[in-house]
Amino acid sequence: MEKLKSSLPNMLLSLTGFCVVISAALGFMNEVTKEPIAKAEVDAKVAAIKEVVTEFDNNPYEERFEVDVEGSKLTVFPAKKGQDVVGYAVESFTDKGFSGKFTVMYGFDMDGKVHDFSVLNHSETPGLGAKMQEWFHLSPKKDGLIQDMRGVQMSDTPLAVTKDGGQVDAITAATISSRAFLDALQRAYNGFKAAQSQGSAQPEAAPAATADSTMNTNTDNTEVQ
Repeated sequence: MEKLKSSLPNMLLSLTGFCVVISAALGFMNEVTKEPIAKAEVDAKVAAIKEVVTEFDNNPYEERFEVDVEGSKLTVFPAKKGQDVVGYAVESFTDKGFSGKFTVMYGFDMDGKVHDFSVLNHSETPGLGAKMQEWFHLSPKKDGLIQDMRGVQMSDTPLAVTKDGGQVDAITAATISSRAFLDALQRAYNGFKAAQSQGSAQPEAAPAATADSTMNTNTDNTEVQ
């Protein structure tokens, strides 16, 4: 077989063919991985819901609904015992992180206290802002400050770091990330209040990727900021 002459048209033809093959391969891989990725995202949210709300016997993921908060929609997952709502998990976000947007699942009891939280995704600096999952589960080093968010009564607690005149002990050298965490928490609390006032709202239909049926039980770079 005669070799193609090395010319610009032949080079372009070869390059085009190569690009077509690569594009087809990438498209195929996207289709193959799309469903597992979607399932992994659902599984992560299901695990977070179990972590952040009190004991329940329903499937909060399947009963989820949306509320409007500050022009954005937040997804709320009601936790129930029998027919009674015992808490809400709220998937919240902030655009104020040191590295941009991150999302957190916050859980509230019916009195508006934070039951727990779970960071779903972020791009904060390792060793600094990335420590928020650990940091905001620790007891404060000084009396009168707030660090462990569990049990915080949102209705009477100023959600501001000490540098801004509040009571919250910010992550060391990561004030921006700490402010962002509190911004997401306040947004989640606003979503919680909206969910309470919208108590009779019907959940949206679940998408193709749904939570596992076992969901219906729950036992219990240096950064200068």
